[in-house]
Amino acid sequence: MKKILVMVVLGVAAVASAQSATQPAQGQPAAPQGQPAASQSAAPVIKDPAEYNAYVGAVQQKDPAAQISGLEAFVTQYPNSVMKNQALEILMGTYQQTGNQQKTLDTATKLVQADPNNVRAMALLAYFDRMRAQGGDPNAAQLLADAKKYAQMGLDALPKFTKPDGTSDADFQKLKDQMTGIFNSALGMEALTDASKATDPAEKQKDYAAAIQDLKPVADANPTDFSVVYPLALAYLTPSDPKTPLDPANAVNGIWYAARASAIAPAQAQAQIEKYARGQYRKYHGGDDGWTDVLAQAKANPAQPAGFTIKPAPTPADQAHNMVTATAPEKMDFATWEFVLSNGSQADQDTVWNAIKGKAVQMIGTVISTTPTEFQIAGSSDDIDAKKADITLKFDDAVPPKMIPKDNAPFDFQGEPASYTPNPFMMIMEKGKLLKAAAPTPAKKPAIHHKPASQ
Repeated sequence: MKKILVMVVLGVAAVASAQSATQPAQGQPAAPQGQPAASQSAAPVIKDPAEYNAYVGAVQQKDPAAQISGLEAFVTQYPNSVMKNQALEILMGTYQQTGNQQKTLDTATKLVQADPNNVRAMALLAYFDRMRAQGGDPNAAQLLADAKKYAQMGLDALPKFTKPDGTSDADFQKLKDQMTGIFNSALGMEALTDASKATDPAEKQKDYAAAIQDLKPVADANPTDFSVVYPLALAYLTPSDPKTPLDPANAVNGIWYAARASAIAPAQAQAQIEKYARGQYRKYHGGDDGWTDVLAQAKANPAQPAGFTIKPAPTPADQAHNMVTATAPEKMDFATWEFVLSNGSQADQDTVWNAIKGKAVQMIGTVISTTPTEFQIAGSSDDIDAKKADITLKFDDAVPPKMIPKDNAPFDFQGEPASYTPNPFMMIMEKGKLLKAAAPTPAKKPAIHHKPASQ
C-alpha cells in the first residue's frame, strides 16, 4: 500500500500547487463555499482584502513550516471563508509532506467535517486508521470502525469527484482506482475482524466472503503489499465452522496468497509466515511434496498463475483403493484389512472380504477380555496400544480355564473371518483355535490423510 499512499500524497500535492497558482479573485460575488476552482475565470472570490492577502500570503510560502503557520492562522481567523476547504486541503498535504502524521489526520478530519465529499481526506483517514489497527494499536477496534466509516463515505463520494485541472484522463482514473483500493482495503480488514469475532458459522461465512470480495482486487493490483495479501490469505484459509472442511477453491487460493505473503513479508516475519503457509499446504495436500515448487512460483509471479491448482490429499477411500490395487487381500496384514473394510468403497470392501471370508487365519493379538467360548482381541498394533478389541474370536467348544490367557496378554490364535461391522470396526472370527507358535508382530493401521476441518 505504500505505492498507493505515495500516489495519494502526489495527488494532494498537485492540488496544493494548483490552488497556490490559481489564486482567488477579489471584489466580485463569491462562489458557493466548498466548490473547487475549475479555472481562473471560475475561481472562488474573496471580497475582504485582508482575508485575500492572508490566504495568498500563506499559500505562496515556499517554506513548509511558514506555509503551515500561515494556513493555520488563516483557517482560525476566517472559519467561514470561501477558501476554507482549499486551505485545509493544502494544509493537509503540507503536513503529510513534512511527515507529521497526527497533524495530517487532524486536518483531514476537519476537512471531512467541512466537506463530506472530500475523497482525498477520507482516503488518508481510511488508510492510516487501518494501518494503525493492523500495527497493533490498543484502540484497533475503534480504528477499524472509523476506517470502515471513512471508506464507505469515500466510496459514496467518489462518483462526485471531479478531475482537477491539468490532470489527464488516465491519471485521474488511476487516482480513483487507487483510492478505491484504499477504501476496499479498510472494508475488507473490518469484515475480517468481524468474522474472527462472530460465533455463528453463517455470520462468519458471510464476513469472510465480504473480506475476500473487498481484499482480492486490492491484493491483485498491489501484489507486493503484505498488509493486504496476508489478510486475504487468512480470509480464504480460516474456516467459518471448525467441523466443516474448507471449500477446495478457497483452500487453493488461500495457499497461493499465503505463499505469496511469505515471499513479500518483512524480513523478521518471513520464516513465521512461510511456516504457516507450508502448514496449510500440508493439511490440504497431505504432505510436503511439491511445496518448494509452489513457493518458487509465488516468489516469481506477482499474480496467481492461470490454472494454478494443488492436488488434495487422498481421501481414506482413495487410500483404501490404492491398497487393494497394490496388494492381493491374501497378502495383506490384519491392519490393512481393517483399514479397507472401514474406509473403502463397497466394491473394495467386497474384494477384500470375499477373498478372506471363511479362510483360516493365524495371527497374534492382545487379549482384552474373555469368556470360555469367546475372546475379545485387539489385532492391530494401534488397537493394542489403545486396549480396544477389533476381533471377536468364537470357539466351538469351551476353552479350559487353565488355557485361558490373562487380560492384556499376548495371544497366538487361529480363526476364520465370518462377518464384520465397518464402524466401529469389529471382525467376527469363528472356529477359534489356540496356537503355540508365535505369529508375526501385529501391523499398524495405515495413516489416514483427512482433509482438515480447521486450522
